[in-house]
Amino acid sequence: MQLSFSFIIPVYNRPEEIRELLESLCKQTYTKRFEVVIVEDGSTIPSDSVSSEYNGILEISYFQKPNSGPGDSRNYGMRLAKGNYFIVLDSDCILPPEYLERVEKSLEKEFVHCYGGPDAAHDSFSDIQKAINYAMTSFFTTGGIRGSKKSINKFQPRSFNMGISKETFNTVGGYGNIHPGEDPDLTIRIWNKGFTTKLIPEAYVYHKRRIDWHKFYVQVNKFGMVRPILNKWHPQTAKLTYWFPSLFCFGFILALGFSFLGILWPLVLFGIYFFILFVDALAKTRSFMIALLALFATGIQFLGYGYGFLKSTVHITFRKSAPQDIFPKLFFKTNS
Repeated sequence: MQLSFSFIIPVYNRPEEIRELLESLCKQTYTKRFEVVIVEDGSTIPSDSVSSEYNGILEISYFQKPNSGPGDSRNYGMRLAKGNYFIVLDSDCILPPEYLERVEKSLEKEFVHCYGGPDAAHDSFSDIQKAINYAMTSFFTTGGIRGSKKSINKFQPRSFNMGISKETFNTVGGYGNIHPGEDPDLTIRIWNKGFTTKLIPEAYVYHKRRIDWHKFYVQVNKFGMVRPILNKWHPQTAKLTYWFPSLFCFGFILALGFSFLGILWPLVLFGIYFFILFVDALAKTRSFMIALLALFATGIQFLGYGYGFLKSTVHITFRKSAPQDIFPKLFFKTNS
């Protein structure tokens, strides 16, 4: 296949954010043509003026539509794109100059119809952003599911940095209306249709995440809530490891209770875990402050995800209603 790339970028009220991404696309070392498709998802602060600044510099298309969520907006963009291989990005990403060159090289060496890449923290990110990035990507917190090559068996691409062929999109039908969770749902349906996925570890992006501690908690809480829904839809993908954050939090509470009774060894085990986490974060970030913040970020991550997962599991298991009726805020109504 002669590859022709189209970047698909949904954006919602983030004109300055999309500017940073477009600037990084202008700096790509890739010498062949590629297309940029921006889909404004019902924003009240549009990005049309920013987009127009790059006409003639990038082959850029800008579309506006009513708000229907990132998944439906990506589908909208892919239907209108001219390329035969779509690269889906979040608007809060920045690409290193060699990104697209690395993607093409990897696909020419071993073609797959869907790939994913890791995320990294840029030097310009705040300490909190870097700590959250560590918590979201470390083997000791997530098992490396977001891009650690040595710790995964079958990689599930995430839509902040994901490639999908036009053939696959046409066959599978694109993203569903759940959010978050639309990307693992899509990946599972891609597998069910016989397509393969892979990680391209060198095709990383700088993922800004635009979040503070409260927004981070809300985000991971939603991640936890959607997982039992995905398990219900795709029972063959359910794993005991998804229970880890819930059990971790429950175990920590028990360990604190035991400590008041003079039984300290359970709390010591948690102390050892957090010490290992701190040392690993310190080695990777080379910052004492970021390593400390990474411990706090991990606690928020486990608490938010664990509570969301447990709450959703109880509702999905014991209520007869459809997930869309139980958790309507996790679903968008599609317009396209």
